[in-house]
Amino acid sequence: MPVVSLTGLRAGSYVAWAVSPQMDTVINLGVVQNGTTTLHAIDLDKFIILISSERSAPPRGREPHGRIILRGQSPSTRPMPPDVLEFSVGAMGTVGTEHHHEDVIMPPVPPGLTMLPSEMALRPDVTPFLPAEDAPLPNANSNEVLRAQDGDIIDLDAELVRRTINGQTFTMYSYNGQYPGPLIEVSRGAEIMVRFTNHLSDSTSIHWHGIRLENAFDGVEGVTDPFTYKIRFPDAGIYWYHPHIREDIQQALGLYGNILVRQPGAKIPANREQILMLQDLLVGDPGLIPFGLESPTHALMGRFGNVFLVNGQPGYRLSVRRGEVVRFYLTNASSARTLNLSFRGARMKVVATDAGPFEREAWVESVVIAPAERYVVDVRFDRAGPVPLVNQVRGLDHLFGRFFPLVDTLGVVTASRDPVRRDLGARFATLRRNRATTRTLEPYRRFVDKAPDQTLVLTLETHGLPFVTERLMQLDSIYFAPVEWAGTMPMMNWASTGRQVRWVLKDAATGSENMDIAWQFHRGEPVKIRLVNERRAFHGMQHPIHLHGQRFLVLAVNGVPNEDLAWKDTVLVPAGGVVDILLDTANPGDWMLH
Repeated sequence: MPVVSLTGLRAGSYVAWAVSPQMDTVINLGVVQNGTTTLHAIDLDKFIILISSERSAPPRGREPHGRIILRGQSPSTRPMPPDVLEFSVGAMGTVGTEHHHEDVIMPPVPPGLTMLPSEMALRPDVTPFLPAEDAPLPNANSNEVLRAQDGDIIDLDAELVRRTINGQTFTMYSYNGQYPGPLIEVSRGAEIMVRFTNHLSDSTSIHWHGIRLENAFDGVEGVTDPFTYKIRFPDAGIYWYHPHIREDIQQALGLYGNILVRQPGAKIPANREQILMLQDLLVGDPGLIPFGLESPTHALMGRFGNVFLVNGQPGYRLSVRRGEVVRFYLTNASSARTLNLSFRGARMKVVATDAGPFEREAWVESVVIAPAERYVVDVRFDRAGPVPLVNQVRGLDHLFGRFFPLVDTLGVVTASRDPVRRDLGARFATLRRNRATTRTLEPYRRFVDKAPDQTLVLTLETHGLPFVTERLMQLDSIYFAPVEWAGTMPMMNWASTGRQVRWVLKDAATGSENMDIAWQFHRGEPVKIRLVNERRAFHGMQHPIHLHGQRFLVLAVNGVPNEDLAWKDTVLVPAGGVVDILLDTANPGDWMLH
């Protein structure tokens, strides 16, 4: 939502308006005055903000009648189609665009996008890699539930499997021969042992994402890397596990699974539960788009896939009775894609996120889930018929500065005409407060308004990119979308590697970068950290920030306070955005932030 800060207005009535660039849409955003005013949400890709002086507020009619005293425009109006000279830059092959690997499988170009010839000539300067099948492999199975009690020992094996997706068969990775890995279900407070065996030819580890466990068992390469993990689960919530070595390969090929930590004695106000792991897979013709052996590809934007999977399969299906309330635990296991999910035609409320419930439930039309984030939503299917699960976003054609709709159906929930036996409709209709969350947060409220203790700047450095990439990216830098919802620069992104692109976390106070940052905090003293995604970076890109072994509160995004708090371990920082978090430093150890 836009925020307007005004000073110097004389006494009178002032109204803000959003107008499309063509002036064919006018939206009354409400009354404004001296000071800061949060306006209504604007459902326009590009818009102009007008402030009018009116005789009365709100004014009569749907258009401004008074004098326009201020005018501004959204940054998204700045991209324009390139001129003839700029087209000439991309109309021919240039140095750095030669074919490094003639037989490589190229990524598909999204329908409707224009790629210049020099873009189409780009290739990543790495050896293509896909796992090889040295002997006949078993077919992957659907994931099963491993219910563990306090003191139990469970086994996880990383191994090769065969997967058939949309008629194509691939060699992929798995935990215990399952895709995704087993759902580990435990009670809060339980402690278990996980014996991990690696049958792959490459090194790997398991990171227990979001769990406040002992530091020695965090599963980070170069920091912690045992093969037997002791894990205690201090917090109820939905978590997940995945490698922390070449995640671009290992996670994309199937090494991931969920952990559901239940609160003992808690009753779920739903007729059933569904745990959904969401992923996109990059598939071309005739198979998977290879990874880079020596260094990751897709270094500028991340690896966007073109095939959506729910629990490892395309086309999720669920049959329910009319009136059923279903609790969905949603995990985004994609490497780069941020999702905007909705159940079209069904009412939905958000209940919880990464590490626990929100203070207050809230009705939502959709839920935005960044990579590694989790959300818990309750959905009621009160009418018979199909309800699609859709990812609805806006893509950006960077060449022509054009926004376009993208709607992908990930699955369908079908409600029968038979009514549900246990009707929870009345309870579902009530938005409830979570008193336990509120009690947990009370000791931290006095730190909300403190100045940041540390500021971390997200940026990137580039070296040796092809000329056409450098030039087109410079033209593109006039506007960075807060969120890149889709991979609309597939060739330039694919051709960029970790050798050419270095993503940087910089301590604003000392200038230290990445692993040279060595913050030290006292256990039990909350720390406020400001995350700044640098607007002037060569290529602005949203970034999910995850802190291992700890939990935090998201206090504000772009200066707008968060009025509904919950414990999290991952937060999306928009391009050019600022996010304030309050870190709970209760778990000692050396912890990675990335």
